[in-house]
Amino acid sequence: MNRIKSGIGGFDTLIEGGLPEGRSFLVSGGTGTGKTIFATQFIVNGAQDGEPGIYLTLDERPELIREDMLRFGWNIRQLEDEGKIQIIDGTIAKVGIPSDEEFSLPATGFDLDKVLLELMRAIKKIKAKRVVIDSIPALGMNFENEHDVRKAVLKMVYLLSRAGVTTLLTTETSEGSKQFGKYGVEEFVSDGVIVLHYMGIGTQSNRTLHIRKMRATKHSEDLHPIEINEQGINIHKVEEDYDV
Repeated sequence: MNRIKSGIGGFDTLIEGGLPEGRSFLVSGGTGTGKTIFATQFIVNGAQDGEPGIYLTLDERPELIREDMLRFGWNIRQLEDEGKIQIIDGTIAKVGIPSDEEFSLPATGFDLDKVLLELMRAIKKIKAKRVVIDSIPALGMNFENEHDVRKAVLKMVYLLSRAGVTTLLTTETSEGSKQFGKYGVEEFVSDGVIVLHYMGIGTQSNRTLHIRKMRATKHSEDLHPIEINEQGINIHKVEEDYDV
């Protein structure tokens, strides 16, 4: 099995050296846990290491992602100009407003087949090896009921798997929820589930990561402290932060 480096500091040592190539992984967590940073770090580090990536944003406007990620030293615009990253703007497709972005979904309303067609075209164009879908709840807002959302997620994961890309899907959950996906299907169709937590203990707040599932991989089952610094996300081993 081929494995790819995630680009997340300290993460790959927890999963036998990297993510299984060509599979889909769910990054789940509440507001402010670092999901977008995690996903962007995955795409940027891949692009810098010769693995171009597609970032389909359904939640945050591309210009804000570019601006926010500069604080970590990630010049996404430059990587786009070099053909190493392609951001597809899907934030306003449903309301029918044209995007100023070079790559965007049609302003004729949201259509899953058109989304998938645009993704496949982008993958072929830049020979992408990595894809991020951010986020599943934003995708779900474009459907009338949860049954249609589940079908959409299944179809998307299947086609991305057929395309041979390694995919991160982000989803937001409530802290303490027993579900790892908003629609009860994401965690089952994904090959791995990475859960990010933001916990308040007294006057202190701590971010942690837990690998709930990782197929074909012997992985850590501990709750690992997360540090977000000027290089992005770094995962610490438990014994580094606690006397264990």
